[in-house]
Amino acid sequence: MIKNIAVFRNSLLLLLLFVNFVAHAAKVDTVLVHSAAMNKDIKVVVVVPQIEGPHPVAYLLHGYGGNEKTWFAIRPDLAQLADRYQMMFVCPNCESSWYWDSPKVPTIRYEMFTSKELIEYIDKHYDTRAHKQGRAITGLSMGGHGSMWLALRHADVYGAAGSTSGGLDIRPFPHDGVMRDLLGEESENQEIWNRYVAINQIERIKDGDLALIIDCGYDDFFFEVNNDFHKKLLKYNIGHDFLVRPGAHTVDYWYNAIVYQLLFFKNYFDDNNN
Repeated sequence: MIKNIAVFRNSLLLLLLFVNFVAHAAKVDTVLVHSAAMNKDIKVVVVVPQIEGPHPVAYLLHGYGGNEKTWFAIRPDLAQLADRYQMMFVCPNCESSWYWDSPKVPTIRYEMFTSKELIEYIDKHYDTRAHKQGRAITGLSMGGHGSMWLALRHADVYGAAGSTSGGLDIRPFPHDGVMRDLLGEESENQEIWNRYVAINQIERIKDGDLALIIDCGYDDFFFEVNNDFHKKLLKYNIGHDFLVRPGAHTVDYWYNAIVYQLLFFKNYFDDNNN
């Protein structure tokens, strides 16, 4: 009898702890955000920390073949990270678009969606710091290209940007079928391919316009283009953090990398909380 009471008490304690954890955990919403530019609704996962707003927002972009759930597959504890770093996460499904407004496919307008339509929706429906000092953007692989592409072209929208294992220069990979569909055959559209790479957007900013963090593993097939991106930032005297560690183009690498980036963004948001 006493043993049964002890088991009951322990079970009740665990239940209360679980209820308390759930009650105080970040909220996870899945919403449909309408894109007038593409005339369709787009799935977006929004993670809101338990603390009261206004919240700074980190936009997390998925890689090639991913979707709005990609970052949850990499970090199942994403809601807890939102609470830990006290920021919202917004994860849109931008298909395999490379986050471009395609010059060849009029129905692909993911730069417009991500840098304008999505921002406006989030600021309207959530309690955010609705200015560039309250926004960061990062992504992995194709999403790393997307985050740099968008931030460098819209430095009035984002205050901080990151990339992990990013395809920051896609020209060494001209045979990718999706990129050929979106930009045209590289051999026949070299001017377009030169314009639609993240590394060639660096000239748009000056030092201090963006807080930048880039990381890539030594064994990643994108390592050389990341190193070239770093060197070009140095050439233009643009301050940034460049992290290189052992690792490849893998979930294990991204699992750790996102924590470095979130800490970087947290420091940026704290320094610019006015």
